[in-house]
Amino acid sequence: MTDPKALINNLSAALQASDITSGKSALNQLKIWMLEISLQDSPAESISLAATALELGALLSAADDDLDAFARNISQLKPYYDALSASTILVKTERKCHVLGLNLMHLLVDNRLSEFHAELELLSEEEAGTPFVSFPITLERQLMVGSYDEVLNAGRSVPDPSYNFFMENLMETVRDSIADCVEVTYKSLKLTDAVTMMKLESVEELQEYVQDKRDDWLVEGDMLTFQPPPVGSKAADIPSMKLISQSLSYATELERIV
Repeated sequence: MTDPKALINNLSAALQASDITSGKSALNQLKIWMLEISLQDSPAESISLAATALELGALLSAADDDLDAFARNISQLKPYYDALSASTILVKTERKCHVLGLNLMHLLVDNRLSEFHAELELLSEEEAGTPFVSFPITLERQLMVGSYDEVLNAGRSVPDPSYNFFMENLMETVRDSIADCVEVTYKSLKLTDAVTMMKLESVEELQEYVQDKRDDWLVEGDMLTFQPPPVGSKAADIPSMKLISQSLSYATELERIV
């Protein structure tokens, strides 16, 4: 007979030890056990154990850098939270605010802002005030007003190491936004200044970024030159002779058919 408490202890220990393989094995066994319980008829203790297992599963997915698995665990977790909220016995899981905060980070990284705000509406004032949840709320506000420096600096003060994976993805998105602004503001820029603006560690890291994502930027000596973005076609750019030739060909073909 499955002992969910023992499996949860195994899962928690595997997570602490960064043993992803053992953690996944324990989580899979717990999910098989969950198939045997009913959200409507099971006691609150069983529902709480299932929620705890899925919370640990979400943290395990974050440690494994697996966004898809993280989203699945969150989706499976929500009905258990709803069942606990509807229970006549007040039961709180230990990691709820932690997981809710990570889910907000996930939505922020994916730019799913309508879902982000929908999730905020479901939070109690107490939950929203915890460091786990207030951190992504502050980040979202900074992004909305374009305080990219503050967002990038926030990566040094995450409430828990599990947030680092989401921050890395978010910082990549922010750097892309900064890059978009820089290339329309300057014709050229010193490499060292660009490194500072984009909060990169070195000129070499900037050059890697240019090679991977901005192949229209030119590195010339110690300067970075930006190619002007297309602003629309001019009359001289229209292939008029080609269009005329195509029109005459269509007219001839139509006359032949008739």
